[in-house]
Amino acid sequence: MNTSPAKATPVAETPYGRLAALGIKLPPPPPPIANFVTHVREGNILYLSGQGPREMDGYLHAGKVGGDVDVEQAYQHARLTGINLLAVMQDALGDLSQVKRVVKLLGMVNAVPDFEDHPRVINGCSDLFIEVFGEAGQHARSAVGFGSLPGNITVEIEAIVALRD
Repeated sequence: MNTSPAKATPVAETPYGRLAALGIKLPPPPPPIANFVTHVREGNILYLSGQGPREMDGYLHAGKVGGDVDVEQAYQHARLTGINLLAVMQDALGDLSQVKRVVKLLGMVNAVPDFEDHPRVINGCSDLFIEVFGEAGQHARSAVGFGSLPGNITVEIEAIVALRD
């Protein structure tokens, strides 16, 4: 029998501690833009609808990646989209510590036809999830190009997340 006091998880090792260390404050979750919900929970799986690069003031980054938007800008847009996905997770779960693992991302890039760096763009979201969730943020992923996205946004990303029991 172990009678030693339980060790508390250091704040920096929680998703909230990591967000604070990154200087990120989660916005309110973006509202759906059509007839769907932002998330569906089925058992211990949370399915997140696609989110885009929406700023806190509602501004959506638009344009064609590889045309009027370069890879670094689009990477930042994917990172912002990841922040919006985290906001939806927070709203759905009430506590990001309920995330057991980010299972899968589908990253869609609004790109010119000959664009080839879709994975580099979607790394903006992937890198963020690993920074926030550590090893539990590593995930399977698809990063694909599209001829258009709603509102001509630069990226849209959806996620599947496993939850703690």
